[in-house]
Amino acid sequence: MNAADRDFEAAAAAFAASVIGGALAPEVESLIAQAGALRDQPEKAQPLLERARAMAPKHPVPLIAIYRFHFYGHALEQARAAGEDALAIARAALGPDFGDAVPDDDTTRGDAAVRFYLFTLKGLAYLNLRLGDLDEAKLMLGELRRLDPKDHLGGGLLSHVLARHEAGHITSLVDGPVDYPVRGWAPLEK
Repeated sequence: MNAADRDFEAAAAAFAASVIGGALAPEVESLIAQAGALRDQPEKAQPLLERARAMAPKHPVPLIAIYRFHFYGHALEQARAAGEDALAIARAALGPDFGDAVPDDDTTRGDAAVRFYLFTLKGLAYLNLRLGDLDEAKLMLGELRRLDPKDHLGGGLLSHVLARHEAGHITSLVDGPVDYPVRGWAPLEK
């Protein structure tokens, strides 16, 4: 293994550790915890989360906290922006060759950085569906399907919902009864 490969593997391992909460400065953890304690006071919680992100701009945990803050506060545009930032960070950590080959099952199931990337794609697809940006949702779902063809992460459900909406079987992607389809990707149209 050459030096560049060792450096890349070290960077990928560090990112994977950070995805599950490692290597986060105690000050940043404290800001996130304080914001969580103030969840009923969003005007006080948000600045704490923004400070945490400024202190750890390449760490996924503050981004996840910001995403959740906006998502559960029904600020879906802001949640989408945080998700796009998270996707960019994950993509950079995975390196320029990630996605040239489909990750194998063990990698899809066990590599934290890959799972973070794929779950972020799925989250962005969902947000784009909710926001009515169906073309962007299709793009995200297409990439998720390509990288997770066995649907380990359950993106197929969103694909089924979108297909049913486009076929006129459901009129709203937000409200109303939805029959839950079988797990997995629908067959590709020819």
